[in-house]
Amino acid sequence: MLRAGVILVLFAAAISSRAESQLTDAQRSTIAFESLSRLQNVDLATDPALKEAVYRLLDKVRGTDKFLEIVKQFKLKDCDPGLLNVALKAPGSETGVEATRLVLSHKNSNLFKKSLESSDIKTAISTAEALGDAAEKDAVGLLLPIAVDANRETALRKACIRALARTSDGATALLELAKKGTLAEDLKFTASTELNGAHWTNIKTEAAKVLPLPLASGSQPLPTTVELLKMNTDSANGEKVFYRQLPGCAACHTIHRKGGQVGPDLSEIGTKLAREAIIEAILEPSAGISVGYETYNLDLKSGDDAYGLLVSETADDIAIKDSKGIVTHYKKSDVLNKRKLKTSIMPTGLQQGMTPQEFADLVAFLSSLKKQ
Repeated sequence: MLRAGVILVLFAAAISSRAESQLTDAQRSTIAFESLSRLQNVDLATDPALKEAVYRLLDKVRGTDKFLEIVKQFKLKDCDPGLLNVALKAPGSETGVEATRLVLSHKNSNLFKKSLESSDIKTAISTAEALGDAAEKDAVGLLLPIAVDANRETALRKACIRALARTSDGATALLELAKKGTLAEDLKFTASTELNGAHWTNIKTEAAKVLPLPLASGSQPLPTTVELLKMNTDSANGEKVFYRQLPGCAACHTIHRKGGQVGPDLSEIGTKLAREAIIEAILEPSAGISVGYETYNLDLKSGDDAYGLLVSETADDIAIKDSKGIVTHYKKSDVLNKRKLKTSIMPTGLQQGMTPQEFADLVAFLSSLKKQ
């Protein structure tokens, strides 16, 4: 390993504006970052020259994953605005989640409050989404006041509702609002959709009572499987239903590289499953969970929990992919318990967002997806 002094010379040269003109700014930053990554257990307080160089590089890589890596490497506590910038530039990403969690760990709630109060509604909504993706109970106190504030924009309040539903504490708070009759009417559908799809059994059961999902369009009961198979169908309409926000199939499943990557790729589902099996898979997703898509729950020492698909596991690390496709890494030392669940990450009740005809059309579309 190179000595710190030698690395500092290379590092300073790389970020200098007087470096070889043949190198682009991006190339100089990359060289500097690679040089810096060789330094381990260095206290910037004891090396003013290195500290100045590090902060110069931070300015150059602001908003990128390199910014996050440098902050983590040197355990910097005064870079929270930059970390939030990373989170807002990469919403829903592993990097964005980690940056948000790092700011939360610093107890810098005022930074989030300011961002949530931004006059730019997109920034405020992105902040709420970032807090939701972090799925930590510390975010509840930031999100709940906005969710109940009738003077705030409806789109932002709905974003807060969705974010609150990502933690058991937040979901419980929403249920309490509903029980007291203080949950605004224009938020009930969002809350109902989120809470009825929760993975916590007690919350889901209570939500069915307090915030029941609406009946299928037309208030019609779903026909039996035999009756569904006899219906005339329109697979082109079924494709439209698949990509519609409700039932939201495309948020989790990919067809020919279009869609989410939480559940299995459905590009050839018609070859793998008969129509009867497709119907069952939609109505009872936990009846036959595909290998590699088993769900796990992690009980964390912080009091939070993590829920989703197991992506990887090493002696020191567990990676979980949640229902939004976000992969988060947890230290084994922070995990109290890991449980494999018998329930699918795919929610039940999706048929409630379709008419019987739309459901039949969706099945017809999925059945038409054959191996080329």
